[in-house]
Amino acid sequence: MKTGLLILLALLLGAFLAHFLLEDSGYVLINMRGYAVEMSVPGLVLALALLYLAIRMIVRLWKAPRQLGQAAGHYRENRARDRLTKGLIAVAEGDAARGERLLARSAGNSGAPLVNYLTAAKAAQTLGSEQRRDNWLKLALERRPDAAPAILVTQAEYQMERGKYEEALGTLARLEAQTPGNGRGLALTAEAYRKLQRWQDLESLLPKLSRAKTLEPQEVAALLEDSASALFANAAGEKDSQRVEKLWQTLPKALRTRPSLITAYTRAAASCGDHDKLEKTIRKFLKTAWIPALVDTYGVLETSNPRAHLSHAEAWLTRRGEDPVLLLSAARLCIQNQLWGKARSYLETSLGMHPDPVGYRLYGQLLQTMGEEDGAAEAFRLGLETATAAARLPALEAPDTDRRT
Repeated sequence: MKTGLLILLALLLGAFLAHFLLEDSGYVLINMRGYAVEMSVPGLVLALALLYLAIRMIVRLWKAPRQLGQAAGHYRENRARDRLTKGLIAVAEGDAARGERLLARSAGNSGAPLVNYLTAAKAAQTLGSEQRRDNWLKLALERRPDAAPAILVTQAEYQMERGKYEEALGTLARLEAQTPGNGRGLALTAEAYRKLQRWQDLESLLPKLSRAKTLEPQEVAALLEDSASALFANAAGEKDSQRVEKLWQTLPKALRTRPSLITAYTRAAASCGDHDKLEKTIRKFLKTAWIPALVDTYGVLETSNPRAHLSHAEAWLTRRGEDPVLLLSAARLCIQNQLWGKARSYLETSLGMHPDPVGYRLYGQLLQTMGEEDGAAEAFRLGLETATAAARLPALEAPDTDRRT
């Protein structure tokens, strides 16, 4: 509608001007440097129009190569974006081979080449081609050096996924050199040390883990807890009491209140001896928090004063007489003191509350000591049945006696 009105107005204006120009076409004289050009007004208008069109044509021809290049670039970008989308979909759907091909073909013209290369590396990892995977990651690093931490972390994760822990440590060393204290890198390094059983390296890493700023406090605590538990277990196996104590003192105070670490520490210390000192330490811990695993460890200690040791456990029983773990520990201590009847009473009460394979084994040994072989055999049977309860076979149907063979 609007265009039609404009055309109509232009025709009316042209007719109006033509009316005056037909009556008198006018006269134009242009004199410049000795040259004179004479023409009518319509001729001048036509000449100016042709000059304008010629200039526009020259400008268009001048800009044409750049505009063609831009158009071709936009076409390539759109095609690359389409291939990137299809490649991501293919990888997500599990067609890693097709996804890698699409991502490779679109990487050169992609507006986000890092996405192409990292996803292509993921596809190559899925297909088991470590060489292609590393090539894609190398290209990603060349195109985006500023993304080196993310690329190196990705490479280390893939290497560890394949069990190449030594190679992963090499990659993580490069990461540490470029961005010291990278939280994800430290976490992967700790995991690699654990897998390789490089306990001293893991122990030296603990202070860096505690200072990691790129991880959430909960993540740091979980990493330290897992690493320290593994280190305590290793020190316990080597009977290295000094290392156990040093490791405990190295841990941040906040972590030394965690039940799992307290348990790992006391069990490691128990395996190294000096039970008199540890007995006092456990009592101190239990005043702050009642930890069943700690109570269990308390019962296996062999102190120089078993009577006093037992009296502490029985004092707890006055307040916690329905604790099966405490009853089991008290039974153990009674056996140390050769109080067979009391040990039997504690064991039977504990097993009545919570049937436990360890308790049944101890009960069977106690009954053997007391000369009750039949009762001991029954205790061992019940212990075995309790231990294997989860692995019982399903009930079988009665055999078909009418079936003929």
